[in-house]
Amino acid sequence: MRIVLGVGGGIAAYKVASLLRLFTEAGHQVTVIPTEAATRFVGVATWEALSGNPVSNSVFDDVDKVNHVRLGHQADLIVIAPATADLLAKAATGQANDLLTNTLLMAHGPVLFAPAMHTEMWQHAATQANVETLRGRGVTVLEPASGRLTGADSGPGRLPEPEAIFAAAIALAGVETLPATSQAGPLAGRVVTISAGGTREALDPVRFLGNRSSGKQGAALAAAALAAGATVRFLAAHMDVEPPAGVELVRVESALELRQAALEAAADSDVVIMAAAVADFRPAEVSDTKIKKVDGEDAPLVRLVRNPDILHELVERRNAEGGQQLIVGFAAETGDAQGDVLEHATAKLKRKGCDLLVVNQVGVGRVFGQDDNSVVILSGHGAEPQSAAGSKADVAAAVVDRVGAELARVFPAT
Repeated sequence: MRIVLGVGGGIAAYKVASLLRLFTEAGHQVTVIPTEAATRFVGVATWEALSGNPVSNSVFDDVDKVNHVRLGHQADLIVIAPATADLLAKAATGQANDLLTNTLLMAHGPVLFAPAMHTEMWQHAATQANVETLRGRGVTVLEPASGRLTGADSGPGRLPEPEAIFAAAIALAGVETLPATSQAGPLAGRVVTISAGGTREALDPVRFLGNRSSGKQGAALAAAALAAGATVRFLAAHMDVEPPAGVELVRVESALELRQAALEAAADSDVVIMAAAVADFRPAEVSDTKIKKVDGEDAPLVRLVRNPDILHELVERRNAEGGQQLIVGFAAETGDAQGDVLEHATAKLKRKGCDLLVVNQVGVGRVFGQDDNSVVILSGHGAEPQSAAGSKADVAAAVVDRVGAELARVFPAT
């Protein structure tokens, strides 16, 4: 598929590099058109290196190719990210003062805008009117994410995660399978089950015990596995981002639901990656009605029981059945008086018996809900630890590359 990726002049432009990588790794041909302001945030050299194509924002470059007409005509999909208030206004009013806005006017295929700006700018009547105008013309304008903005403020206006934009774009273009170029990837012909997000354990009809997992890393893993040619079964607990298009999606809520789904999905999978944050405990009793405060009475005591160890159970079943299956666990660890993160993780790897364990240190403002990650991949077969860091898409690519290498070494395709 031929994609034009327009990049607006906002701080979120740096995140679009990860989106570009998702498109190219899925086998799509991408032409990046940054606005002049966008190049103040991310340089032309970056877009050329990641896309493999020349980059320009001027209608006067390569005039003989008539780029301001050709690019819009030939594009199967145009994605604008970040779509600033300025870009939305120019698109809504049909302005054409650079290569990107000219290309938008010449578009023959679907167009998707992924907005990013300060909350007041997004909520301003002028911006909302421009969004309504674009949507009325059949253009897709995503809702911005909510969260921490450039300064200390929080609210709607964050750029949606690259994985969410990728999924929306692929769905908009009607691409149900990856192009043939990706079918020769390291996971071609393999079935990969991936769990993601955080489980929720019910206390009553309105309350639950949960965790801070956003599901971003699991979604990135699914996108990377798809790009590597795999068939992906995606077991989604609570997530702040949408799963990538093209996965076989199973929604779950509790650890018990995830256990059942994982055992079923893993039965004929070549790889199982348990990236979900699974609750260790659940309430022993779940009230059928909302638990209420009663004057003069102490707060109720909540008794917890252990949840099953899904990862260990998957390993035991594989070993009992003599299956050729690679099992990857994730460990979110904190250091304490008994040991540091890697010491705890090494002990966990031994207890679980999985082939690989992806370890990260968690805490307030670290890993959960963040855009970047830093991990160490431990091997149950004695290989040296491997470090990976960067965006969650970068980390996912490193994990999938390692999975592909392990499969080729231990369980070669037949």
